[in-house]
Amino acid sequence: MEDNGTKRKHMLLGLGSLLLIAGIAYSIYWFSRGQFFQATDDAYVSGNLVQLMPQVSGNVVSIHAQDTELVKAGQVLVKLDGTDAKLALRTAENDLAETVRSVKQRFETANELQATVNEKQVELDKAKEDLMRRQKLISDHAVSSEELQHAKDNAVIAQSSLDSAKHRFEAARSAVANTTLDAHPSVLKAEARLREAWLGVQRTTIEAPTTGYIAKRSVQIGQHVSPGSSLMVIIPLNEIWVDANFKEDQLRHTRIGQSVILTSDLYGSKVEFHGKVAGLGAGTGSVFSLLPPQNATGNWIKVIQRLPVRITLDANEIAQHPLRIGLSMVATVDTHDESGGMLSGGQHEEPVYSTPVFDKKDDAVERLIEKILSDNAK
Repeated sequence: MEDNGTKRKHMLLGLGSLLLIAGIAYSIYWFSRGQFFQATDDAYVSGNLVQLMPQVSGNVVSIHAQDTELVKAGQVLVKLDGTDAKLALRTAENDLAETVRSVKQRFETANELQATVNEKQVELDKAKEDLMRRQKLISDHAVSSEELQHAKDNAVIAQSSLDSAKHRFEAARSAVANTTLDAHPSVLKAEARLREAWLGVQRTTIEAPTTGYIAKRSVQIGQHVSPGSSLMVIIPLNEIWVDANFKEDQLRHTRIGQSVILTSDLYGSKVEFHGKVAGLGAGTGSVFSLLPPQNATGNWIKVIQRLPVRITLDANEIAQHPLRIGLSMVATVDTHDESGGMLSGGQHEEPVYSTPVFDKKDDAVERLIEKILSDNAK
């Protein structure tokens, strides 16, 4: 039988062999695979928080959505009392009609004064002819000096009348020169006021600018709201990403376009999400804090900084396993491929995000303007 010393030696030898094998295996894993993966559990789901705000003031008369509900872009969410807006629209309609009539009268006045100028010109020509005829007859004593003086006075009076008519005509013409009734500045200004009033009526109905889920609804029935006040938040959960905060020494080989595997505490490690590195932050979190660190003063202790890395997610995987804003994630980046850049160099020719909800179709107001112009220009 082996004594205790021999057994102990065999056990230590076996343990040492296992540790050696484990070390060799880990070294092989590290140099072949492990060194190319950087992981962090300091990662969170982020997304757009679309604030729903009114564009006009008013009292809330109806609310059409609650927290957690899905809404579609263009869906009516809140309605405001439109009494004042409708009254302003009616006033603008009347102002446009009155302006059209007034401008039309200016054109007619200018035409009348043009006719008056022509008439005064005829009278002046006649007075000059009479004066010339009498001047020829004065030498033959066919007319008296009194008659000649009277002809001269008539010519002077006719010239003065013509000058006065021309001044009145020029004043009237200056108000309508180089324009038409439809293109007159006063009419265009009244049309702009009408369009503004029409928009005011349309904006009493507040629509969802994007498709998403309602959160943080604060608006209440009867509440008076004004532009800039937040009524609720819409979160488009199909447009989310992950912001993973890596230590600065983990980013040496991180590049844009590298693949990422993520897991969430919500679903556990069995559900994996696949993403891509979309970009690296331009500054660490401490730089954008309320009180940035002042390392140049006092005693200094080095603290490893973290840099946010934006990771896009697979849309199909998000649809199958929905995530929420703020959820914790574990992100592991595969740094094998270093062909991408560390900084983004692309520029978007098209908007990153856009909504057509605020592009109100103005066909109705244009038809209304055309009708007012037609009715009052006759």
